[in-house]
Amino acid sequence: MFDFILMIIALGLMITLHELGHMLCARAFGVGIEKFSIGFGKPLFELEHRGTIYRLGWIPLGGHVKMSGENPDDPDPANLELSFSKKAWWKRALIALSGPFANLLFGLLIFIIAYLLPQVQQDMRPIIHLAKGKWNTQFQPADSLVAINGKPVKGFQESLLLLTQKGENRISLDRNGQRLDIIIAGSEVDSLLSSLEPQVEARVGEVFTGMPAWRAGLKVGDRILAVDDTPVSDWYGMRAAIMGSTNNLVSLKLQRGSQILQRSIALETNVAMGERKMIGISQFLPVKTPVRYGLGKALDYGARSTFGFIVMNYVGLYKLISQPEQIKNSLGGPVLIATMNQQIASQGFAAHLLFFGMVSLVLMIMNLLPIPVLDGGHILFAFWEGISRKPVSLKVQGFLQRVGLAILLMLFIFAFYFDLTKLLLRLFAMRQ
Repeated sequence: MFDFILMIIALGLMITLHELGHMLCARAFGVGIEKFSIGFGKPLFELEHRGTIYRLGWIPLGGHVKMSGENPDDPDPANLELSFSKKAWWKRALIALSGPFANLLFGLLIFIIAYLLPQVQQDMRPIIHLAKGKWNTQFQPADSLVAINGKPVKGFQESLLLLTQKGENRISLDRNGQRLDIIIAGSEVDSLLSSLEPQVEARVGEVFTGMPAWRAGLKVGDRILAVDDTPVSDWYGMRAAIMGSTNNLVSLKLQRGSQILQRSIALETNVAMGERKMIGISQFLPVKTPVRYGLGKALDYGARSTFGFIVMNYVGLYKLISQPEQIKNSLGGPVLIATMNQQIASQGFAAHLLFFGMVSLVLMIMNLLPIPVLDGGHILFAFWEGISRKPVSLKVQGFLQRVGLAILLMLFIFAFYFDLTKLLLRLFAMRQ
């Protein structure tokens, strides 16, 4: 319950900052503000200050800044200098952009703060499953990496990050209880990195919300014993059996504690994974190492994560537009967001903050879509006026805004329907 309340508060804060961005930019350009409203439904309170009505609704899932002269159907204000519609096109574009920009700044700040907090770095055990190519003469299956250049290691990825290309590398490993040292030249590091594979057990590390495995009731820690009656002993064999299946369903035999369960799971493609079939699980990472970053790395990682997330989502949107049949597999709404929030909360406060940062960035991305009634639509109208030297006619604006509103309502209904369907399927599967 606490996680849900925290999510509502966070969403309310993101929406407030979004609308505050609009209001502050509008005021900077001399636009009059008639109403600043956060939330829907019956107002919890409402007050007027210096000609602006401030209103808070009891459902903090939306907001609106009513500017003087914003609605083409409204009469012009007595002071035309306060009218939004009378401002230069680029000022109107910046006012529309300022809301999403506030969400960008908030997401970036949250990412940086999250990286400043204690983190739990998850990794695989530093045990070799396979060494490909010429390296199979020096590294053998079950070799355990002990130290890299004299520094003890606990995880596989941690050990690879310690390899340097500037000189020789001393890799200390344990082979059947015997300590061995292998010297690797810096020029060979890239070849070694692409050759080594760690041991990974056929065990579920994460179940992605809304995906087929989640709908089928799989849980973190489930051990996969067989795929379509074919026994599997590690992650590689399990993944090959699932992705290589020619059926639309795969049958998984799994162990959960002392129980042996059978699950039939749909195979789906996803815009993020190309044409590969998947069920939506990740590998189990048993090594947990506490880490904490300084301000410099937090700034670096926060900025990289923020803009990487934005690029990833825009690429995904492009793929989704080009493959509309993937919408039902990729569309998520408030129910799935709440479920994801609950799952991520168990990973610690820093992970929870990162999730809130992602939600803020998603609000920015969605609001910038060139759909009338969204900020992106207003920006599009403003730029059209700047290019053509004449505004879009009120009749065309009104028609496009009605179309845009219909599209948004349809997407919301579909998202809510798919959310409930996926959630009911998971609840039904977990009762079996």
